[in-house]
Amino acid sequence: MRERRTPPPASAQELLINLGRLVDDALDRIKFQRARVELAIALQRHMLPPTLPTLPGLQLAARYAPSQNGLDVGGDWYDAFLMTDGTVGIAIGDVEGHDVEAIAFMGQVRTSLRALAGPTTDPGEVLSHANDLLVSMGCTRFATCCFLRFDPISGDLAISRAGHVPIVWACADGSSGVALDHGGPPLGVVSGERYPVSRLRLLTAGSLVLLTDGVVEGPNYPIEEGLAEVARLVCAGFGDDPDALAAEVVKVADLTGHSDDAAVLVARYNGIPAAA
Repeated sequence: MRERRTPPPASAQELLINLGRLVDDALDRIKFQRARVELAIALQRHMLPPTLPTLPGLQLAARYAPSQNGLDVGGDWYDAFLMTDGTVGIAIGDVEGHDVEAIAFMGQVRTSLRALAGPTTDPGEVLSHANDLLVSMGCTRFATCCFLRFDPISGDLAISRAGHVPIVWACADGSSGVALDHGGPPLGVVSGERYPVSRLRLLTAGSLVLLTDGVVEGPNYPIEEGLAEVARLVCAGFGDDPDALAAEVVKVADLTGHSDDAAVLVARYNGIPAAA
């Protein structure tokens, strides 16, 4: 004889129904958050260059480590391209915030720099024009940026910074340093700003490292110590594959205890070409 099951009391039935609704709501929120993250990641991937170009006299490599908070995506970006006069434009930047809006603004900044670097080869003027353009668009965010113009034939390097972390460099002749020029304020704050340019000549093969503050600054490290650690790595590995060097430099972010995005772009310079 089959045993009859006693139905749960009405109060228990209501509890089970309410629990089911809570589970359904939680699953919907998880699906929404996952879709939001996937959208943000897709946007960021689209805004960054899918591959770094092959440029005369240079080998390029990059690394990106996402934020430890929020959507795991943000406004850090990098770019490299051939300029109209045959020199190379290399840029890295960091947009305020960690959300989809930050990614969209990052795309505006990167596109503006590319467009302005066509008719204007001076990196300080490029940043000045980009700043005025962003302010005129009524942007509610700001961005830091380091933009440099490099001539692989002469080894001449012109650097301009808008509130951004300085670059680190080292050459095969033993020379090295951190480009501690004064720079200017972040982009998109006040129109009419001018950005000074510092100049350097690399006489032998070497490496340039551009990075964002998430690499060298965190609760465990002041920025000076982070930059010193990057300089040590660059000096120790000036002849390394740029991809290997970029992988080592981005690990500095783990030492700093960073919660911000961290981006690294390494340019390996082959040296002044021998005269024909």
